[in-house]
Amino acid sequence: MAQAASLAQLQAEASCPICLDYLQDPVTTDCGHNFCHSCILQRWEDLQGDFPCPVCLQHCPDRSLRRNTQLCRMVDVVKQLPNTRRKRKRQEEKPLCEKHHQVLSLFCEEDLELLCPQCRVSSDHCDHPLVPMEQAAACHRKRLKDSIERLTKHLEEAYKALEMQVSKSYELMWEVENQKSKLQLEVEHMKHFLGKMHDDIHFRLLKEEKDVQDKMIEKNNQLSDHISMLKTLLDDINDKCVQPDTNLLMGIEKIHSTFENLESPAGFSYELNKEIFTLPPQYFGLHKMISTFQDHLTLDAETAHRSLVISQDGKTATFQTRGPNRARKSKAFTSHPSILGSEGFDAGRHFWQVEGRGLGEWSLGVCKESFPRNVPKPPTPDNGCWQIQVWATTPDTGVSGNSCHIGVFLDYELGEVSFYNLYDRSNLYTFSAIFTGKLMPYFSVRPSSTSLKLRIVDEE
Repeated sequence: MAQAASLAQLQAEASCPICLDYLQDPVTTDCGHNFCHSCILQRWEDLQGDFPCPVCLQHCPDRSLRRNTQLCRMVDVVKQLPNTRRKRKRQEEKPLCEKHHQVLSLFCEEDLELLCPQCRVSSDHCDHPLVPMEQAAACHRKRLKDSIERLTKHLEEAYKALEMQVSKSYELMWEVENQKSKLQLEVEHMKHFLGKMHDDIHFRLLKEEKDVQDKMIEKNNQLSDHISMLKTLLDDINDKCVQPDTNLLMGIEKIHSTFENLESPAGFSYELNKEIFTLPPQYFGLHKMISTFQDHLTLDAETAHRSLVISQDGKTATFQTRGPNRARKSKAFTSHPSILGSEGFDAGRHFWQVEGRGLGEWSLGVCKESFPRNVPKPPTPDNGCWQIQVWATTPDTGVSGNSCHIGVFLDYELGEVSFYNLYDRSNLYTFSAIFTGKLMPYFSVRPSSTSLKLRIVDEE
């Protein structure tokens, strides 16, 4: 191996740096570099005044060159050594400059272009930073490796962004399906309401139709009786008119009295009740209430009972019969599985929505900030808690129809807390009281529940 390397080095020393072939008629410059006599003269052919060495660029005044006969004989000896042909073939395979037909051995850092030694002294690159090709390749190889690392990082970030985008797309698709399910459920409630209203109005119209028919029959009978009486009276009068005087005057008083006291029956008249088909006011009132007074609540994890697990965004509380072992917090409920909202209210009007999924009983409402959390007192208005209980009887399957959707409206100054079923827009219950101090949104789960998930809904 060492012998082959030494042989290759010897062959390189016997080669011209310009043509990369074995030296022919070798000459030596003042700086000590060797070239073919014809190669160096061709390199300097168009130059005047300064003649730089193609290797080190040291100036050679007056083209001072010395013939090197000893090197010429050494080249003849090296030519006899083995593998010189293969070496020469490899040299010939090196890329050449299209302009000067010389081997490309330099690199211009400004134009990022490979150059031959003769290009180095041209006006196009004379002021540019030029470095040997090997040095430039090493430098740019390092830069490319650094770029690979950065590109890999960018690629990872792009994959993460795509993953988040796909996840967001699925989330939006789920939300669309959820909205469709809610809309369908509301339409079904509306259809049920409209059907019931239709049946009620139809029943009243049928009853009114029967009343009209009965009154018309009664009036017809009255008119028939009146006509019959008139015909009888007319016959009696005609008969009296042709009787002798004595017979005519006998009983005439009765005939005159009957005629003078005739009364025609009243004409038939009836005013129909106007049936108006309208939606219940809560369908419009609730919408305005939500759009005007909606609050975007979050749950206060510091107050959560240890059997309630709070989501990272503070919107969902999941009940677990065996909650994780967590350090007891000073503000947390210990008497029963409850939690408060993060913000309380001491004035104004506020509306928020809560959705419950699962199997079990839960409650929601408002309580005083001082409502006891470590004493097993029932949540009643007397204890400063206004809440209603809701029963969830359908497992959580992700479909809106399997959940209870409750709206809470607090009017602090009026002293009312109202609860609404947001599927049929009906009022469930309203508390009236005189509020003092701050009121906190209150949520609770009965310990006998199987699995429940309470979620604050921000939809308007």
